[in-house]
Amino acid sequence: MKDVEREDTKMAGDKTEERFEINEDHLTFLEEMADAYDLPNASKALRVLLDYAMEDGDQEEIFSKIRCLRC
Repeated sequence: MKDVEREDTKMAGDKTEERFEINEDHLTFLEEMADAYDLPNASKALRVLLDYAMEDGDQEEIFSKIRCLRC
């Protein structure tokens, strides 16, 4: 996919506040990534991951492979 901005998409985009349950280590990871990559907060780090999964990630690989850190 090309690295160009779509006409119907603003760079920052409209955001909605949503509540999700995540494990403490997930939050720690997001906070660490925000710090490491000079992102404003863990919320932005999560949006980066979601953008990757939506645009560049292999969704079959991401969602069909079972990864269980707590099994």
